[in-house]
Amino acid sequence: MFNLSSAQVTTLPRGERAVGAALCVLSMSSIQFGAALSAPVMTELGVLPTSWLRLSWAAIALLLWARPPLHRFKREQWVAAGLLGAASAAMTLLFFAAMQRIPLGLAAAIEFLGPLGVAAAGARSVRALAWPVLALAGVALLTGAGDADSATDLLGVGMAAAAGACWAVYIVMTKKVGRAFEGLQGLAMSISVAALLALPFGVTTLQGPLSPSMFGITLALALLVPLLPYAFEMIALRRLPTSTFGILMSLEPAIAVLAGRVVLGQVLSAAQLLGTALVVLASVGVTMRR
Repeated sequence: MFNLSSAQVTTLPRGERAVGAALCVLSMSSIQFGAALSAPVMTELGVLPTSWLRLSWAAIALLLWARPPLHRFKREQWVAAGLLGAASAAMTLLFFAAMQRIPLGLAAAIEFLGPLGVAAAGARSVRALAWPVLALAGVALLTGAGDADSATDLLGVGMAAAAGACWAVYIVMTKKVGRAFEGLQGLAMSISVAALLALPFGVTTLQGPLSPSMFGITLALALLVPLLPYAFEMIALRRLPTSTFGILMSLEPAIAVLAGRVVLGQVLSAAQLLGTALVVLASVGVTMRR
């Protein structure tokens, strides 16, 4: 049931593919607004502890829900879940660390180079590369539109770029895990691995006390990032080719700019508006072409 080939995915009913695209948008919105809402908690607890707590809450919820039969899994399934978990942990920790050093829209734009590379790798003709190129132009505008002082933070830029590389691995491995496991069992396994890998970083850098109210806040944030997004994306990748998924992710910088404006009060510049329009156009173009 869950072992769909690429050809089978592209021949799914149009309604199924539309559901996959809608889930992508919901996932990106949840990630970016969740990231913006996390800023006060990260200031109090620290970036890495906040990220670790969210991964831990998500892992507990998924394990209770999916109840994966650990003794039945094959070696290949464990390897796939482990790789996805490692990519998820690194992507989460690096992105939120970058967000503390550079603006949210800029961090998301740089991170998007990962799925953009996946989309470009999946292109089967020179003409099909027009959409990734258009999306790249939008990302370039968004990147260049950030605050000059923040944009020169090379460590923040490097963290965002490394998160993008992890995102590319995450996209590929999410599709494989989605085929290898039933339901959300693979997601439960991979998020559990991610939480365990993030544990030493979270515990050793904790800046404030973990009060009951803070546990509740981080639990709510875990629903926005990573629980709902990862679940949405795993389901979406069963309905969409990997290259289409990668291009749809080009909406992420635009949503990040919107979240930064609504939640953090960041002002949209003319260049950011133009960059947003280009990435939206690229997403619409590849979706209609598919």
